[in-house]
Amino acid sequence: MPVTLLPRKPRNARPVYCVSRDSLPNSGADVAALAWAKANGFAGEPGRVLLVPSADGAVAGAFLGLEPGSQGLGALATGALARTLPAGDWYFATAPDRPALAALGAVLGGYAFTRYGRKEGAAIRIACPPPADAGDVARIAEGVFLVRDLINTPTNDMGPEAIEAAVRALAKRHKATVSVTKGDALLAKNFPMIHAVGRASAEAPRLIDMRWGPRGAPKVTLVGKGVAFDTGGLDIKPAAGMLLMKKDMGGAANVLGLAHMVMAAGLKVSLRVLVPAVENSISANAFRPGDVLRSRKGITVEIGNTDAEGRLILADALAYADEEAPDLVLDMATLTGAARVALGPELPPFFTDDDALAAELTAAAASEADPLWRLPLWNGYDQKYASKIADINNVNTDGFAGAIVAALFLRRFVGRAKSWAHFDVFGWSPVDRPHCPTGGEAQAIRAIDRVLRDRYGG
Repeated sequence: MPVTLLPRKPRNARPVYCVSRDSLPNSGADVAALAWAKANGFAGEPGRVLLVPSADGAVAGAFLGLEPGSQGLGALATGALARTLPAGDWYFATAPDRPALAALGAVLGGYAFTRYGRKEGAAIRIACPPPADAGDVARIAEGVFLVRDLINTPTNDMGPEAIEAAVRALAKRHKATVSVTKGDALLAKNFPMIHAVGRASAEAPRLIDMRWGPRGAPKVTLVGKGVAFDTGGLDIKPAAGMLLMKKDMGGAANVLGLAHMVMAAGLKVSLRVLVPAVENSISANAFRPGDVLRSRKGITVEIGNTDAEGRLILADALAYADEEAPDLVLDMATLTGAARVALGPELPPFFTDDDALAAELTAAAASEADPLWRLPLWNGYDQKYASKIADINNVNTDGFAGAIVAALFLRRFVGRAKSWAHFDVFGWSPVDRPHCPTGGEAQAIRAIDRVLRDRYGG
């Protein structure tokens, strides 16, 4: 990582003064630095960094503008330091309001996707502001970076086989076990919808099953949509609609990042991760509009649109997860454009019937600067995916409330689990922000990690 956290301040570290519009005179900076700020029109604007020169022209320190008591992603504005500070050792001379998030933002802002030749930024080392724990910040940042790397990798290097390889690498690191059901074995073992969606691809569809932790501990199961690329199938997307479809495995990427956080924290859980990994491609054996598929749970599904494939593979995986009656099932998916129309790219909706879990997630979203918004599982919309020939259709009849209807569809496949929540993430930052560049992004997993740590220790 180009930004490294140090457990304590090095002797020759240079200062970063965190200021707001009203606090610049009280920052602790010397008279010369304050005069330099005034001469450059710096007034503590959020996210702005101003380097301060020494008498010999070197960089002696920096000012960083922060919003007082920053909420939402603004708390991670320290990420701007990673793109502005020169290499070397630094420390926060003015204590930030939220030290752990300030440290995390600085580390996250230093991310660069380097697989195809892009270079990392300057090597910056920042003393972790107390009482933040440098090791815990690194644990979270590693999970986020895993998500970003997986999503940013194009499908020619991140197809179903590569997704499986990524799960196996994570399992090896944490001494977890992995089993895979692949190709026609999906039919033999009753995962018909995963098979149907992925059978047209050159790479066989598969269900990846990773387990970690003692079996007697509370069962937490994570399910992630792993569509390596989505053409839309025979209901093919337009060209513009395919440009970002390498990110359609963003649900899988996010649950793997979250799984790393859980295992690295040593939480007292029996963790299971299920990733149905497919490519929704087009060939002579592609599934068709009007087909009727029988799901693992026995529910028959009429295909109203082959571009609503994510809920199909999730349904089989959720039904499988539910058979163990786990304490908690969380699924994550880049599922609907309707969620983005409703809430935009920065604010993922989540759905659950568990009010206590919803309250915990809402509180954690605020405390961890990881925005989430609860949308309702509105039972009145349950008939929107009705079918005249099957139990249900995979799309709603009028196009309204698409994110809610998709969540209601998934809920049909969960019945024995004590608690379930569905997260409809975007998995992408469409613009550069202080804590992340344009590209793949982790969403909701830092908030979920907080809830799991509060519940299960660590």
